[in-house]
Amino acid sequence: MKEDLKQVDRVEITVLVDNYIDIFVPQSTGVDRRLPFDPSREIMAEHGLSCLVKLFCGDEQHTILLDTGLSKNCMFWNAGILGISLSDVEAVVLSHGHFDHTGGLYDLFKKAGKDIPLVLHPDALVRRRLNNPVRGPVELPQVDKAVLKKAGADLRISSGPSSLAGNHLLVTGEVERLIPFETGMPGMEMNTDGTWVSDPIRDDQAVVIHVRNKGLVVLSGCAHAGIINTVRYSQKITGINQVHAVIGGFHLTGPVFEPRIMPTILAMKEINPDYIVPMHCTGWTAINRFIENIPGKCILNTVGTTYSF
Repeated sequence: MKEDLKQVDRVEITVLVDNYIDIFVPQSTGVDRRLPFDPSREIMAEHGLSCLVKLFCGDEQHTILLDTGLSKNCMFWNAGILGISLSDVEAVVLSHGHFDHTGGLYDLFKKAGKDIPLVLHPDALVRRRLNNPVRGPVELPQVDKAVLKKAGADLRISSGPSSLAGNHLLVTGEVERLIPFETGMPGMEMNTDGTWVSDPIRDDQAVVIHVRNKGLVVLSGCAHAGIINTVRYSQKITGINQVHAVIGGFHLTGPVFEPRIMPTILAMKEINPDYIVPMHCTGWTAINRFIENIPGKCILNTVGTTYSF
């Protein structure tokens, strides 16, 4: 079923948390706005992701937050350094329930002093662990529903697509998985009725914006469903084939995922977005191969960069 997604005149995505910082990276295209060189600016990076999404549509303006990083502090610290007030956030989208996306979640709602919608898939609340065949299982921090509600989160739990910002932003919900080489993350397990079973990370979801005369901007957290699956599903549920930008984590880091890098690049070439901004869990090897194989379209991200589409 086609989802109603209104067009925006412009979207600005500011990266509050990501794995990589380099104060010498220059602006590479007309869409990335880098921080001016300042040796006294103490901006931080960590293994996590948080992006502030600002939508401009006529006289309307909306601010949505995707994810909140790994630690309790990094997102808030960087927002302060960048002069960004998180009090303008009207809703939060949780891309999935992993710890490197939820670190600042509770404090965000506590500091807001008001109820704010939090859009998440029901599986974002399950117990999880990573079962490494050599080191054994390590249980991961869990998102606590009761604590979130107490902190002021207005929980919007859904496995299907949903809209925010007056239908100017679409949350994909659970992503359809059709691409053969995008087979999830080995070793992930979830607890179901007291039993540990394989975790397909069904809660993985992305946000989608339709920029007037440009096409879709698809912003992923980790793309555990596969970044190609994510973009193709976004095209399907919006009925819009033109893709302007694909941005966020693509989860191609480490030896298990390296065989997927070139198939992903070839499939991305077929989609043919104007811009590609791999972040977070995409991994250094994959980011370099994207830049080598899709020159002029792939942008190296650094914390604090704002992308204007």
